[in-house]
Amino acid sequence: MSGSMAAGESSSVRPGWETIAAARPQLAATAGRYLDQIGVSLRPNTVIKTDQVLAGFCHHLLANHPDVACWAHVQRVHIESFKLVLAARRTANGPLKANTVRAHLSLLKVFLDRTAEWGWDDTPARTRVFGTDLPQVPEPLPKALDDASAARFMAAARDETDPLTQICVEMLARTAMRVSELCDLPADAVSCRSGAWWLRVPVGKLRNDRYIPLHPRLVELIDAWQQHHHHSTRLITAGDVLLERHRVARMVRRVGRKAGVERVHPHQLRHTLATQAINRGMRIEAVAELLGHRNLKMTMAYARISNRVVADQFQMVSDKVDALYADPDDDQETPAMRRLRLEYRRMLGNGWCTRPKELDCQFESICEGCGFFQTDIEFLPTLQRQRDHAAAHDQPDRHELYQRLIAGVEEAAG
Repeated sequence: MSGSMAAGESSSVRPGWETIAAARPQLAATAGRYLDQIGVSLRPNTVIKTDQVLAGFCHHLLANHPDVACWAHVQRVHIESFKLVLAARRTANGPLKANTVRAHLSLLKVFLDRTAEWGWDDTPARTRVFGTDLPQVPEPLPKALDDASAARFMAAARDETDPLTQICVEMLARTAMRVSELCDLPADAVSCRSGAWWLRVPVGKLRNDRYIPLHPRLVELIDAWQQHHHHSTRLITAGDVLLERHRVARMVRRVGRKAGVERVHPHQLRHTLATQAINRGMRIEAVAELLGHRNLKMTMAYARISNRVVADQFQMVSDKVDALYADPDDDQETPAMRRLRLEYRRMLGNGWCTRPKELDCQFESICEGCGFFQTDIEFLPTLQRQRDHAAAHDQPDRHELYQRLIAGVEEAAG
């Protein structure tokens, strides 16, 4: 293994890597090169977290496997020992959460997978981290206010005498913005288009601008606010001080206490509006656009909240399900025709849908995560392109989904 720098590789040592660079320069050099590459396309926070994970793994190697001089020497046993260290690590709040362990192993896996796909010399010859290494994490439902509590909360907000509290709380409740997005709204965020008022929420957590239609009540509040606060660069400020999320959270809690609803937090208002929209028939794609979600998996959690909605949807399809289970007595149906009917498959871009034709599908844009989805080796190039697209756009959930499908296809093909 050559220790020389590759083309485009940074010669400077990153902060926190001094010990690693002195003891195992090739480990530090390859990691630094990778971090420089992902810094071009991924969010700064993702790069920082990846830096911390790779440095942590290298320190683990120095302490427990000093024979490893470069990434090409990393074996499966090194990954397994690192997993055990993560599982045993304790913080002031107890052991590491499953989400944290999963994030560490995911970022390490992506690093090893990408450097292998890019054809770098300093990378293991075989896969070292597998999808099964990543711990399963719980998927709790969003904690929304029920309709009665939400009604009391909004009544208390309308009766609020402090203009700043009133506009902040109602903006959050009627737009489903994140509190950080509210604090960062520029002074020109509101505009009128084709007779309708819109709020432009600038680049935020997921790096995507979006427009939100403004409720007439909000138009009134914003107009009244701007009449007395029109010299700031932000839409809403606390006097001469920029609005800060902790202050907004205190406003929300105070209004909640007046309404008899304890421990309300700003993000709960976002969950509440999304849940109300889903329960009243708003399409899942429209809710995703409202919330600024980049994939429907994030939004689908809201579709699981209301038992009433589940009951209504089940009632709508129950007759069709009964028809599916019924065995028709049709003398005209030959065995071949019956087999074809039961094996109905619908062609997709990267596989087939095996959902029986008697069942409607409401989720055609998220087929790969459906239990009726099926694919094979014929679609491997398409799946690989979709996986790479997910990695390039910092979508770890999509990346993991396609990687799992690819692994299944390759295993089935032998």
